[in-house]
Amino acid sequence: MVAAAAEKERAAHPPGRDRRLANAVRALAIDAVEAAKSGHPGLPLGMADAATVLWTRFLKFDAADARWPDRDRFVLSAGHGSMLLYALLHLTGFAGMETEVLRRFRQLDSAAAGHPETELHPAIETTTGPLGQGLGAAVGMALAERMLAARFGKSLVDHRTFVIASDGDLMEGISHEAAALAGHLRLERLTVLYDDNAISIDGPTRLAYSDDVLKRFAALGWSAKRVDGLDAAAVAAALSSAGRSRKPTLIACRTVIGFGAPHKAGTAAAHGSPLGAEEAAATKAALGWSAAPFSVPEEIAAEWRGVGARGAAARRAWLRRLAHHPLRAEFERVMAARLPEGLPAVFEALKAEFAAGRPKLATRQASQKVLEKVVPAVPELIGGSADLTGSNLTEVGGMGTVTAANYGGRYIHFGVREHGMAAAMNGMARHGGIIPYGGTFLTFSDYLRPALRIAALMRARVIHVLTHDSIGLGEDGPTHQPIEHLASLRAMPNLFVFRPADAVETAECWELALTRTSGPSALVLTRQGLPGLRTEVGENRSAHGGYVLVEASLPRRATLMASGSEVQIAVAARETLEKAGIGAAVVSLPCWELFAAETSAYRDAVLGPGLRVGIEAAGGFGWERWLGPEGVFIGMRGFGASAPAEVLFKHFGITAEHVVAEVRERLG
Repeated sequence: MVAAAAEKERAAHPPGRDRRLANAVRALAIDAVEAAKSGHPGLPLGMADAATVLWTRFLKFDAADARWPDRDRFVLSAGHGSMLLYALLHLTGFAGMETEVLRRFRQLDSAAAGHPETELHPAIETTTGPLGQGLGAAVGMALAERMLAARFGKSLVDHRTFVIASDGDLMEGISHEAAALAGHLRLERLTVLYDDNAISIDGPTRLAYSDDVLKRFAALGWSAKRVDGLDAAAVAAALSSAGRSRKPTLIACRTVIGFGAPHKAGTAAAHGSPLGAEEAAATKAALGWSAAPFSVPEEIAAEWRGVGARGAAARRAWLRRLAHHPLRAEFERVMAARLPEGLPAVFEALKAEFAAGRPKLATRQASQKVLEKVVPAVPELIGGSADLTGSNLTEVGGMGTVTAANYGGRYIHFGVREHGMAAAMNGMARHGGIIPYGGTFLTFSDYLRPALRIAALMRARVIHVLTHDSIGLGEDGPTHQPIEHLASLRAMPNLFVFRPADAVETAECWELALTRTSGPSALVLTRQGLPGLRTEVGENRSAHGGYVLVEASLPRRATLMASGSEVQIAVAARETLEKAGIGAAVVSLPCWELFAAETSAYRDAVLGPGLRVGIEAAGGFGWERWLGPEGVFIGMRGFGASAPAEVLFKHFGITAEHVVAEVRERLG
């Protein structure tokens, strides 16, 4: 029986067929890199055979619908080899990756950018290029598949996640975090094809890399094996085995970087620059490829088009199942990223409760109270923390823990893996059907920043809960007290940074983060308790980014601006100034990005005439944007110290008394 199956396989894939199909990928990669006069030909040439086996025999997709929810996910973590992906998309018939696009590889506005970008083509599952990010995102995709299958059933959710990764991907620290998490959660539907070519930019990988990769991954709970990556039958056998494994699988594919290039194959020279006209021609000759640049013989092109259409029947069958599924409406809602219709009422009731009670809460506590109401109302909201659950307050009752034995939970213990957590969140968001949030301390946002930057670049809907946001965390001292972090995060395009001043603003900021579909959000929250400041509800005032919290009762001579825990200081300073006959208004700035998006007329009205004072327990970089040349910043000038919070605020001069003194001195 086994012999018969093997014979059938040989008949379907006769010797030479896979190589001819793979050589089409190689030729297009050579042509595009030569035309662009830049790029990375080495990986496409070396991994074309393995990728061809994956795409022609195993990958479930339909080129007619790049966003079919139950397609397999393919992630090119080694994003520098982008022409491998673009060639595959072109050959299998995806719209938007025609020959003209390949001819404009690495040119302005081309979908075939230097590294794959999700914004440029719907079949690009995640933006890659910074090594390790794709692998981390793929872990999130594989986890999302298991969690959605647990919720909606196998008839709607039954697919796999495949990755092509390089030596560089596996050298990066994030690969350790991501692989450990995948092994711990036994994500058996995740398969990584490792381009084991033993070459890096500097030369042989032995210069810096002597890991036993197979043993490393086996120790992390993976199935791991090595094959000849240039042998289609060997790769196919390994992929078949991966499909039966109860663990995630790493397949180390021994390849030759720049395969076929007479002088550059197997060397670092093939990695990141064109082969050159002579070497390109010689490579094609060695491969037996005589077609003109950017052209593919019709026999081969037709076979590739057939590969692109192969999944059509499976997609139609899936659509029939969906049409009769009792959870169809809910499945379509979450996959379309539409929030439940009743959610606004949940927020309105919660804000009214906070405004009436004016509770003194740390904003991390207020955040947890928001989650207590929102998590039951938004079943696609999935939370987690990098081993700081009790501090971030990111878990609420009834969520249930996600484990290898229970993907039906809604809370993920990521462990001390901030970078891996953020990358997995990206993958979950890109998979669809899930809105992920994850917690850590603000100062540790440095550990996850590369993944957050990718989220911003992709405009991924992820929410980072960053607590212990200033010297207000107290005795843990300067190692844990963020100073430069707010400015650093605010400098990142497409990221919304929310720093609420009380419970009402916290609810408003959570509402804005949840409803935002065009990029990531960071909720920056306090450890220490803050008084309730807002007593009115209705309009989400935080949606303006900045607004007048308390207007001057006298002609305004000073505007006191602050975010988060320092708004209460501004309110206290205003009261003293008003008693002294100095009209002062308080402006809360919970989100600079939204405030910057307002009209200049609105901003001018909020900031008003007279002296402008900025108050924030952080570095002052960026505040000049709102203060102008004559403004005053009261905040941190260096690192913090270890002491109780109230002592630190006095020590560093971030007090109402200091604000009053500065205003009086400036106004004379």
